Amino acid sequence: MSETLALLMFGVAIAAVMAGYQVAFTLAGVGTLFALLGQTLGIFDLIFLTGLPSRYFGIMANEILVAVPLFVFMGVCLERSRIAEDLLETMAGLFGRMPGGLGISVTLVGAMLAASTGIVGATVVTMGLLSLPSMLRAHYDPGLASGLICASGTLGQVIPPSTILIFVATLLQTANQRAQMALDNPAPDPVSVGQLFAGTFLPGLLLVALYLAWVGAQAVWRPQHCPPASTATSGRPSFSRVGVTLAPPLALIVGVLGSILVGLATPTESASVGAVGALALTAARRLLTTELLRSVLTSSLTITAMIFTIFLGASLFSLVFRGLDGDIFVADLLSRVPGGPSAALLTVLAVMFVLGFFLDTLELIFIVIPITAPALIQLGIDPVWLGVLIGMVLQTSFLTPPFGFALFYLRGVAPPTVTTGVVYRGVLPFVVLQLAALLMVWLLPELATRLPDTLFGPEVPAESASQEVHDHGAENTSDEGDLNYLFE
Repeated sequence: MSETLALLMFGVAIAAVMAGYQVAFTLAGVGTLFALLGQTLGIFDLIFLTGLPSRYFGIMANEILVAVPLFVFMGVCLERSRIAEDLLETMAGLFGRMPGGLGISVTLVGAMLAASTGIVGATVVTMGLLSLPSMLRAHYDPGLASGLICASGTLGQVIPPSTILIFVATLLQTANQRAQMALDNPAPDPVSVGQLFAGTFLPGLLLVALYLAWVGAQAVWRPQHCPPASTATSGRPSFSRVGVTLAPPLALIVGVLGSILVGLATPTESASVGAVGALALTAARRLLTTELLRSVLTSSLTITAMIFTIFLGASLFSLVFRGLDGDIFVADLLSRVPGGPSAALLTVLAVMFVLGFFLDTLELIFIVIPITAPALIQLGIDPVWLGVLIGMVLQTSFLTPPFGFALFYLRGVAPPTVTTGVVYRGVLPFVVLQLAALLMVWLLPELATRLPDTLFGPEVPAESASQEVHDHGAENTSDEGDLNYLFE
């Protein structure tokens, strides 16, 4: 009965969020209602809710999460500093006069903005406003132009530093601890934000390479779709102009991301450096005014408050779900999926892919990861590999018609000649490229795990998802005695 109620609770939460109710209050409200319903039916003890304050204090005391408002501040500050405009203009000067040159410029700038701002919606809108008119004037195929902008703008989902990846790593660390305790491993190796940043680095570069290869192929096979843009710029920029435009954001990216990957700084420390660097970059452009600073602080505060309110609501939801034995039900269900761990992982990723059409990324990860990740890790799935796959799946959902969020972001700023159908048609090849990259990471987990292992040392022993479930792991999954930690 409790497991049925937990499943119903999950369905009600998804339906309420899709109906348009605010996710933070929906998760907290649904959790409270089902806690009271479970208590009435005698299958839920309200004593579980006494653990909520310690959860909230744990969130507030988590030093890693301090990086979130700092990275948000850095992204908003860079967004307002017109860095995208200068980068696009400079790149167009360098590559615009060659076939496919504007497409190459858009891809490279999208990757740089992803590594510096990490705000997907703002990146897609900015790229659409700045580059789409130039590409259309250069007689680019509208579908190719819109698809490339959408794909490049969503790279912030997987290219670090990404706010989404910070929360995915935090949730996976908790899930890994629970899974390892269920497997009688009381001292599991941690899953850190730095590991996940390192894990997504190569797949992110792989996506950039695939996008560039597609543009190059179009320039060879269909040159009329991406002709040279002789009028895109008045002339090639000088070396000094290129250096002045590219050096500051590249230095900021190297300073923030590089310090994390080589272990010189924690994500929080690097985020603080990034925030100060973004302010310095804005000041160097003579754009740092009191009004701009107030606007950046207000936006950062609003975004951060929204994120953590969702986090707090999700904590209540997951606590009640566990109290209703929902996680035991999910673990048992995934362990029984025909095909072993690989099929279980594929099932979860498919569910996240579909839900990603309708739910925002933050909403989705706060609902699904705490419920499914412990069971998947118990089945032998490497948590870093899992986090990379989740990030890539969510990015693909952002691009996939008819409900991909990136498509609506671009359509909102595109001229009337670029219809919704044109955007859908243009993005389909990039969805195929996304799936190809996802398949590569699936078949070659080393793309996601080799760099973290090299930089941070091997953590949780990687089990191939194609292997069968170990007897010990399967027993612990279904043995209620080994899951007593859920009720501590």
